[in-house]
Amino acid sequence: MAFEDAPEGSEGKEFYTDGPKVGEYLHQLYVEALGKADVMTVGEMSATTVEKCAGYSKPENEELSMCFNFHHLKVDYKDKQKWTLMPFDFQELKDLFFEWDLKMEEEGGWNALFWNCHDQPRALSRFGDPVNYPKESAKMLANVIFTRRGTPYFLYGDEIGMTNLNSTSIDDYADVVSHNAAAMLKDEQKKSDEKILVILQAKSRDNGRTPMQWTNGVNGGFTTGKPWLRLNDNLETVNVEAVLKEDDSIYDYYRKLIELKKSNPVLQQGNTVPLLQNDPNIYAYRRQLDGEEILCIHNFYGHQAPVDLDLAGYERILSNYDDFNPAAGFLRPYESLILKKTAD
Repeated sequence: MAFEDAPEGSEGKEFYTDGPKVGEYLHQLYVEALGKADVMTVGEMSATTVEKCAGYSKPENEELSMCFNFHHLKVDYKDKQKWTLMPFDFQELKDLFFEWDLKMEEEGGWNALFWNCHDQPRALSRFGDPVNYPKESAKMLANVIFTRRGTPYFLYGDEIGMTNLNSTSIDDYADVVSHNAAAMLKDEQKKSDEKILVILQAKSRDNGRTPMQWTNGVNGGFTTGKPWLRLNDNLETVNVEAVLKEDDSIYDYYRKLIELKKSNPVLQQGNTVPLLQNDPNIYAYRRQLDGEEILCIHNFYGHQAPVDLDLAGYERILSNYDDFNPAAGFLRPYESLILKKTAD
């Protein structure tokens, strides 16, 4: 299907993903093809604006139930180029989260919230610390998608802390895009195989496509045949069988978050109030609904971080550490708090 009135330069393409007719066709799909059925629909909007996603997911427009956007997964692109290495830009990440949460709320749209998918490297390796703080950082990242306004999604393996593939060779990758990138890095940028491998280890989408790690046995218990990708060496400890035996498992934490999200109207429908917007370590916000308030505070780094908020009058609902001291004045490495206001 070709969209009409596509901008200059889109000739010859089968479709233009953000053209002026997208909303019209989505409405036609929902009304005519689906017959306004009671179904959930979600659109993948890689680089679409928040304004357009709000329109696509606004219920009265009868187009989509919700939208994925990928802007927050480009904050570690040096000069906005994927096949580069740089620490993620935390301020940009926060700004994007606040922009999308507030604008979608204002316009009546709905976010599909996620860190991982089959086209992205693993978030735990990207935004957390799977070596020194695997559980703390994995739980923190989970808290973020479950406490924001929208519907949380997670990819297989998130619930046990799967990480990027610890590859040892460019040949470990099957993805054609990764091999094309490797050729470009070698031919155009004259990078060595060693430097190219480091980039693929961080950025290849094969990192999110490795087989599920069920056990520490052959091929992670996934198959007795030959899997499409090699298994990660960390399956010795990062596997379902082992994780289910842990008292403080990431898996159990996901179960608690799912229960909390399903049972808490504030986290489902409450508005968002940004806090500490320029703090270099902390991502914080309030969710409010009908006089009730939940405070969410996340330390994105592996060091102690001061918190310039008065936490008196709040009680802990859930956090990735077992205790909560409202008078501490700081968060521990990757500490993430979900607090309920109990008094003025």
